[in-house]
Amino acid sequence: MSLATVPSDFLRRALHLAEAAGADLTSILDASGIDVATLHDPRARLTPEQVTAFTQAAWQLTDDELFGIGAAPVPRGTFRLICLALIHRPNLGSALERMTDVTRALPVPPLTLVPGPESTRLEVRVEVRGDEYAPEFVDEALRLVTDFELILLHRFAAWLVGRRVRLRSVLIPYPQPERLFAKHYDAIFGVPVTFGAEVASLEFDNSILRAPIIQDEDSLAEYLRESPNLLLSERDYDSTASAQVRRVLEMGVRGRTSTADEIAEMLSISVPHLRRLLRQEGTSLNHLREEVLRNAAIAALRRGEPVDELSARLGFSEPSAFRRAFKRWTGDTPGAYR
Repeated sequence: MSLATVPSDFLRRALHLAEAAGADLTSILDASGIDVATLHDPRARLTPEQVTAFTQAAWQLTDDELFGIGAAPVPRGTFRLICLALIHRPNLGSALERMTDVTRALPVPPLTLVPGPESTRLEVRVEVRGDEYAPEFVDEALRLVTDFELILLHRFAAWLVGRRVRLRSVLIPYPQPERLFAKHYDAIFGVPVTFGAEVASLEFDNSILRAPIIQDEDSLAEYLRESPNLLLSERDYDSTASAQVRRVLEMGVRGRTSTADEIAEMLSISVPHLRRLLRQEGTSLNHLREEVLRNAAIAALRRGEPVDELSARLGFSEPSAFRRAFKRWTGDTPGAYR
């Protein structure tokens, strides 16, 4: 089970838009282990397993991989067809070229590769249902589908080559959201995101396009069977200092202690240099530690682990200290996540 968690607002927005488009998805919330009240708490988190269960049930109910909010229905199996068309290509560049060819014949946002001397842009022209809907619906649908498409393309590219795909730039064609949410985009893509652009795009160094495809049809079948779990839980093979520290800390919540000295030694740098790198990335060791503890706690509570055992395993002196910390992290009690 992944230790990562997903902000509940992501699912709340998708649910609201699907309902506005005529699909009642509330019936599958309980089956996915999701409380309706949780969706309306901006601090609440969901596990990738919960979001995956909901998404797969929604795909089955609507027979639409975009839940009915795209410009045209996207029948189940569409993404699989795209993947099968490119999985045997020799490198990432040729795989993306094949993807752009295939999307022209399918009811999905069309893709365009724009090559340059040092970098290449992958443009995504998102269209959503709009004629019979209020402008607020159209705007929110555009944001949600754009976010989903860009994250999918970036992380799927990384999965294909089994390594981090570092981006030069990310352009998003809608106004910048509140500063609190805007920061999430920089963390998701690993580069400052530019809002208000003419078209959505990801810019890659040309060197990464020569990276060989290491996946095959067997690994693709597993990837699709778990979809969108890997999309939500993987971190794009991130090599930033904060990602490396997070991985070490995640090992810690499974039973290993991880002090600043130990982490720095594992990364072959000094503690002051480690702290400086984290500051440059807009975070800190304490912030990452609490993020990892929060995600681990939510995942364990979903599995039914008793609070007393969980608090001890995560290193708290007593259950009451864990409960206070959990309240600070999520705004709710551990019992609300069972």
